[in-house]
Amino acid sequence: MKRLFIFATLLSFGFIFCQKQVQRATVAFLNVENVWDTIPSADYIDGTLPLNNPRFHRSVPIDSLKYLPVTEDYKGVWSDSLLIGKKVIRHQILADEFTPKSPKNYNTKVFNQKLNNITKVISELGRQYTNNAPVIVGLIEVENRQVVEAIVKHPTLAKYDYGIVHYNSYDARGIDVAIIYQKKRFVPTKTYKKEVVNFDDEGKRSYTRDILVAEGLLDGEKIAVFMNHWPSRSGGEARSMARRNAAAAVLKKEMDRLRKEDPSVKLFAMGDFNDHPVSPSLKKHLGAVGDPKELSDSSPYYNLMTKLYKAGVASLAYRDAPNLFDQIIVSKNLVSDKISDKYSIFKAEIYAPPYMITREGQWKGYPFRSWSGDVYTGGYSDHFPAVAVVQREFVKK
Repeated sequence: MKRLFIFATLLSFGFIFCQKQVQRATVAFLNVENVWDTIPSADYIDGTLPLNNPRFHRSVPIDSLKYLPVTEDYKGVWSDSLLIGKKVIRHQILADEFTPKSPKNYNTKVFNQKLNNITKVISELGRQYTNNAPVIVGLIEVENRQVVEAIVKHPTLAKYDYGIVHYNSYDARGIDVAIIYQKKRFVPTKTYKKEVVNFDDEGKRSYTRDILVAEGLLDGEKIAVFMNHWPSRSGGEARSMARRNAAAAVLKKEMDRLRKEDPSVKLFAMGDFNDHPVSPSLKKHLGAVGDPKELSDSSPYYNLMTKLYKAGVASLAYRDAPNLFDQIIVSKNLVSDKISDKYSIFKAEIYAPPYMITREGQWKGYPFRSWSGDVYTGGYSDHFPAVAVVQREFVKK
């Protein structure tokens, strides 16, 4: 029997009903379910450019590749450090799937509808608590920087003047993660990606998404955002577990490093972890606790979604069962039961408005996804977004 999703999704911190004036900001993310442009493309890696330059590794239309210099037909391991000094082309396995000539008949009309849907959702995340669009938004399953630019330039979002953090990954499917941010409230000071090295059952390199990191100032406070899309459960949860454990180790090492350098920095790790809050990758290998009372110097990370998970809240359906893979994890200096002049968590939720929910049929109650096989449904995503709202006392300057 199919279990039902539960959408009682609010988790509260601090004083909701208080006399103080507060300033709030939303940090959120959503899986956009394969936002591709309609142009067949491949990745071009120009190893003569600096590693932190987005043009080092970029998506280029197939028809334009013939105009770009290539030093060799590269057959080695795909890694930025191994491609320094080289100019090579890399094709992905989904390069032709989202095109007008594919079985999906993915055309400009469909692409524009996807943009309409995605930007509508983004504009609403946290709005009921902040009366504003989110300050920072992570995006999962974007093809390239071009589609992220199309999202932030869409009329629904253009007025918020979002900037972009994006680097191409070596994911075999050709999908990446990205971060967009309101320039007037978040100022990046450093952005980079951390590679997650995985291997398949035969010991061959298995390419997945990098962890994207953006350090900067949120309304003057030092933070860092880690955007994740961990390896899937393809082949089964147990069989694929080691790949997510490896991603957890990369994330923990980088979060620990930043905290050691500056204990005051506030950390947000978010994304589709393809595991539950109580899975070994998150509980054991990352060490994220599920109750604020468990926080300590040796356990400094709190999973905002653990209580929601235990209450039956879900963000997606996997193998005909509800799951909560979409999570936000924060450092302990963001957790407080008092409002001060520094940001702390106010609320966390899985955002599931009625229009994002399938209303009838076999998948009633599940996310209203964009694709059913090769058929475009007009839906929004196969995941519900995850939202965190921070607040601090408003001090008039």
